Order: sequence, then structure tokens, then C-alpha cells
Amino acid sequence: MLASLRSLRRLSSPLPVLRHSPPPPLLSSKTLLHPPPLLLPFLQKPSLSSSLFSTTTTVDPYESNNGKSLLASEEEEANLVSFRHTDAYAAIELALDSVVKIFTVSSSPNYFLPWQNKSQRESMGSGFVLPGRRIVTNAHVVADHTFVLVRKHGSPTKYKAEVQAVGHECDLALLTVESEEFWDGMNSLELGDIPFLQEAVAVVGYPQGGDNISVTKGVVSRVEPTQYVHGATQLMAIQIDAAINPGNSGGPAIMGDKVAGVAFQNLSGAENIGYIIPVPVIKHFLSGVEEHGKYVGFCSLGLSCQPTENVQLREHFLMRAEMTGVLVNKVNPLSNARKALKKDDIILAFDGVPIANDGTVPFRNRERITFDHLVSMKKPEETAFVRVLRDGKEHDFIISLRPLQPLVPVHHFDKLPSYYIFAGFVFVPLTQPYLHEYGEDWYNTSPRRLCERALRELPKKAGEQFVILSQVLMDDINAGYERLSELQVKKVNGVDVDNLKHLCRLVEGCREESLRFDLDDDRVIVLNYQNAKLATSRILKRHRIPSAVSNDLIDDQANKCEIEVAC
Repeated sequence: MLASLRSLRRLSSPLPVLRHSPPPPLLSSKTLLHPPPLLLPFLQKPSLSSSLFSTTTTVDPYESNNGKSLLASEEEEANLVSFRHTDAYAAIELALDSVVKIFTVSSSPNYFLPWQNKSQRESMGSGFVLPGRRIVTNAHVVADHTFVLVRKHGSPTKYKAEVQAVGHECDLALLTVESEEFWDGMNSLELGDIPFLQEAVAVVGYPQGGDNISVTKGVVSRVEPTQYVHGATQLMAIQIDAAINPGNSGGPAIMGDKVAGVAFQNLSGAENIGYIIPVPVIKHFLSGVEEHGKYVGFCSLGLSCQPTENVQLREHFLMRAEMTGVLVNKVNPLSNARKALKKDDIILAFDGVPIANDGTVPFRNRERITFDHLVSMKKPEETAFVRVLRDGKEHDFIISLRPLQPLVPVHHFDKLPSYYIFAGFVFVPLTQPYLHEYGEDWYNTSPRRLCERALRELPKKAGEQFVILSQVLMDDINAGYERLSELQVKKVNGVDVDNLKHLCRLVEGCREESLRFDLDDDRVIVLNYQNAKLATSRILKRHRIPSAVSNDLIDDQANKCEIEVAC
């Protein structure tokens, strides 16, 4: 059975079920259109074992090293191992005064009933202190939070924390604590570098199985772009064989006396396969918050690309023998690359780095990673040099990069869903969390047409949303239309709908006797406008719904009053 990735947070309530979805494409440029396979965010914490970093090397006593017998250097070897052990313990002592336990109370929205939340739940995770009195943890530890507390090692007191910034794509968050008492005796950790394969790391945190801090050790197994469960994005991650369990989320992975990464997910169904967020991703997140005061996201070219490993494919696109690259299949209409790149272009190099036929670029000592990593590490509005083969001729382009949003959002944390109710018709923008309400097997149980378009369709203009008729709250005014739910709303009185706010304005600004909605599959709804306005009020009262419109759709107080009067 295929194993699944899980993010790690300890829940006092039952764990969410795994969500299944189709695998991502072979190559993409972070379009965020495809959800990860068998994904689900959840919180908890792990049990830990040994705390030693060092590894012991077996040597042949008859070999020599620069003419010196290895038997003669046994004392030096013992001293080196002793030093490594001492250094490891010193690093852990440093971590004990830097790692904190995080207690979160959260409440997620109900996307089928967007005017109300689900019952609150309590969860626990880990975090650690960086210079500047900042606490780093995972975004899924504080997602949809209503209250956050932190407790330092050896203290019975919990302190209130505020969430300063959250990056759900990279699964990172920054917390601050105002209490001066909390910071007494606290140390900060320094960020290190990406560890090499087989380098030893120790994961520190508060996993399940106990209440006190715990430490596990392991080695680096792999470094490559990986699917981030929480944000459903593809970013660099480090695979380690240390035990990472629910509750370890947000805890540091320490190498030497510095942080090598942040624990955030594991591979369920496998033995001791865990993942940590590497330092380059952490620094990208932190620099964005420092420069802009908030999380700014990771850049994308907005491309869907295909490997060119087939000889006939390369010959068809006039690639010479020495050329390598990837084929552009699709370009996001909102990306800056749209002005320069076209379908069927061959991308030969990015920022002077040649791209192989399988879409990878060189990385460190004979390792390779997908060129998406080079794109994602760019800052917003930073430029990149792209070399392209088009019709057998090479072209060089300078493309400005920026984060891109999909037509159907992959996640919708820390904010209430948008909705608009008129005559009992509940209109909402389609999101993947809405589809997740259909259960753990949402890919197969949700409406097929909505699911396919959510995963594949690109926006055609800025601010565009995929607006659907979510459900019909029954009343005399809408009798006979109850089977038209879960369809896209395309037009209102002949005007194309751009987004939910646009639909709200079209309905509230209607000056005709009849109001017509054109839906997907050529379905039509027609209402007497004045009767429908009167019916809205009694329907809201019957279903105990406080407002016909979500707060984010209200431009100003005057508009709010106008809508309330209309209802």
C-alpha cells in the first residue's frame, strides 16, 4: 500500500483522516494546481531516543594514513569521538533552553455552512527561538488558531503568544511573546547550512508518548524537492531517518551547534522516514517577513513543463545533440513569463544553469534537483535569465518572477470563507478545502466536474474566482431549483461573473423585474427580483443565519447597510 506524508501535530481530538488525490505532474513550476498524493495536515508529537550525533568509523589497523599507523593513532581517534560526543551534548544543552512547547486552540471553518465554524480543538507542537526574540514553528501548528500558549523547558508556566507571520506554502510560522519573564534564561539558536548525505542530526521537540522534551538522532538520507503536505507545494526538503512523530512539528533538527532544519512531516507506513524544512527555505521565509512585514510567498514561472528524454521529441523541436532542456506545455496567463515564453518552447537554461532533459540541474556533490528549486528561491520581483530554443533558434529573455495564485485555492487557512445568500441560493468561491468536506476520499466522492476543474484550470484574469451554487435553502421562492446545486455560476442577467464580489454587486444592483442566473451545463434560474429580496429575509431567520453576506465582500459600511436593507 502506498505510504502517505503527514504533517505532525499532536491532537487531543481524533486525528483527521488521510485525503487522497491524484499524483502531481512529473514537472511543474509550482503552479499549485495539483494536490499532493494521499495528503493531510495534522498535529502531534513524537517519542525520542538517543541524543548522540556522532558516528563511529570502522578502520583497518594495518592500513596507514600518511605513513602513520592507525593503531598508533587509536588514542587520537578516541579523543575525536569523545570530543564529538561532548560537542553533541553541548548542542543539546543549548537546545534545551531554546526549544518550547506550543499549545494551540483552533477552530476551522465549515465550508458547507460558511457562516459558522466547527467545534474548537486543542493541539500541541514544538518551536524554537531565533535571535530577535522570535519563535519559529510550523504553520500547521497554529493554523486557524484562536489562542496560542508556549511553555519553555523546565517551567510549569504557560505564556500567551501572538502569531506574527504565517507561510502556509512553506509550513513555517513566527511567534512572539510579550512577557519579559518568559525570555529570562532563554537562548537563541543559529541557522546553519544544508547538511550533506549521512551527516548526523538530532531532532528536539515534544512528541507523543510523554510531556517532557525529547531528542532523537539520525542521519541525512536525501535532499530534494518534496511535496509539502500542509501547503500542497513542492519545495526543497531533507529526508532523515530520525524518529519524527506527531508533536515534533516545529522542533529544530540540530547539526553541531546550529539548526539544519525544522521537523514538519513524516512518511506514514514507513519506518523512520521523516522530513525537515532546510535552512534556505527558512531564510527565504524570514527575509520576506523582515522586508515586507508579512509572508510574501515563493515565486513561480507559471509553467507546466515536460521532460525531453525521448530522442524523437528532441529531433522534432530541432534540438542539437549537445542541447538539453524541457518542453513548455502550458503558460499561466497571469505570469510574467506569458510575455516572453510560448507553448512548445524548449527551456535550455535558467540563470545560466543548464537544464537536463529530465528537468534537473546540478546540486552539490554529484546530486541533482529539479530546476523548480532555483525558481522558488528567487525573491518577488527578482529577475531571471532564461535561455529558450524556439523554432531551432536560441533566444535569451529576462523574466521578472512573483508568486502566483491558482484559480481554485489549495488552502484557505486563518480566514473565514466567502459566501453570499440570495433567495436561499448559497453562492461560494470554489476552494480545495470545500472539496475536502466530502471526506477522506474527496477526490472520488466530490462532484467530478468541480474536482477536475479545481485541479487543472488556470485563471484567465487577475481576481478571477470559480463561483459555484453550493446549496439551496428551501423556500417557496426557489422550489423546483433544489437540484441545481454544485454547478458553476457563469452569468447574471447576461453579464459574465468574475468573482463572488462581482456576483453580489450584479444581484444587488439589479434594476430589472426578473433576475436570471446562467449556470454550468446550460442550466438557468429565473426569479422575480422583488419577491426574491423579500424571501431572503425569512430564509435567513428560518436557518438562523446572521448575515446574507460574508464580511470580506462588504466594501464599506454604506454598502453593508444597503445589502442589509435589501435583505
